Amino acid sequence: MPITSQEDLTGLQRISEAVGTTLKQMREYARPGMTTKELDEYGGSIMAALGAKSAPRLTYGFPGWTCISVNNEVAHGIPSGCRILQPGDLVNIDVSAELGGYWADNGGSFVLGVDIHQHQPLVDASRQILRTALSRIRGGVRIADIGGLIESEARKAGFRVIRNLVGHGVGRSLHEEPTEIPCYYDRHNLKRFRKNSVVAVETFISTRATLAHQLSDGWTLATKDGSFVAQHEHTIVVTDSQPLILTAANGIWE
Repeated sequence: MPITSQEDLTGLQRISEAVGTTLKQMREYARPGMTTKELDEYGGSIMAALGAKSAPRLTYGFPGWTCISVNNEVAHGIPSGCRILQPGDLVNIDVSAELGGYWADNGGSFVLGVDIHQHQPLVDASRQILRTALSRIRGGVRIADIGGLIESEARKAGFRVIRNLVGHGVGRSLHEEPTEIPCYYDRHNLKRFRKNSVVAVETFISTRATLAHQLSDGWTLATKDGSFVAQHEHTIVVTDSQPLILTAANGIWE
């Protein structure tokens, strides 16, 4: 959505703070031995206390307040009372919500406890690549060039990108124009970032795989070869210079 008033900006800041706070507190609450359903319910209680409503539930009827993906699950993982978090798991939490007619989306991957499986370099790469990508986004920049930058930075770090999951516009609904902000260079994508527009930019950085495949539950996306993927995401406002990072409260830069 384009921001056309102070009311728009204030509304977006409120919902972005809500999802950022929810993500941060969920990460701090997560511990080995906990089920992903327990973690999700905790996140749902935070959103409710802040007056926010789960975006995937509202939009798609998703069976959880948040998406929690573990290890080779890439995105849209269903919180489960049977999925018990283990030490060293690679965990991704994706929080998106609505408040007062405004929507925001953010996410982050982290290693649970001690990094016994050596996932931290992947997590660090995903985080840093997102930081680098955001620093280059401003009005008039081609979306394809940012995708190319993400892919190039991933290769430099010894990783690859997931090509069938993308960032997107957000603001008045969960998914808006531009509908695709990919993690690779797409020469056919001629669209440019527009000043004052609101977008959710994501990095899906992979150890090997380049595609995510839907599992039989109809929601969860995972790699077929067991590759691990770290994702980080911020909702931003595009400006003429550095973007305004609306979801900074999620603490993924820490």
